[in-house]
Amino acid sequence: MATELAEAERPRAIGAHALYLLNLLLLPGLAFVVLWWCRRHWAVAASAALRRHLDQAFGAALWSGALIVLVSLLLVLLGGLQQPATWVLLILYFTVIHAALVLLGAYALSRAMAGLPCRYPLPGLWRQP
Repeated sequence: MATELAEAERPRAIGAHALYLLNLLLLPGLAFVVLWWCRRHWAVAASAALRRHLDQAFGAALWSGALIVLVSLLLVLLGGLQQPATWVLLILYFTVIHAALVLLGAYALSRAMAGLPCRYPLPGLWRQP
């Protein structure tokens, strides 16, 4: 059964998903470290609903980094930097996966603003704790 966020916890849930988007769009790495810190310190006295939001945002940030960096590196290693097809695939992959991850983050942010639970459709993040 999904529980709604308490009114007092909404700003933290919103902040977690905003940091996820900030990590993808403006400050990669730095926003991730802040999100990690927030998850670590805010979850201590948080309700289960807020903890779920924090875990979802952090887990999605980990998956986003892996999907963007590791798959891009794999494409380069397999294709080589001198091949035009590698660049076409790399640009296409990065554009599509980045856009999809941003849309998922915007959806999660809207759910947090409404005080509703949200789960990213990424492996390991869809199970209910």
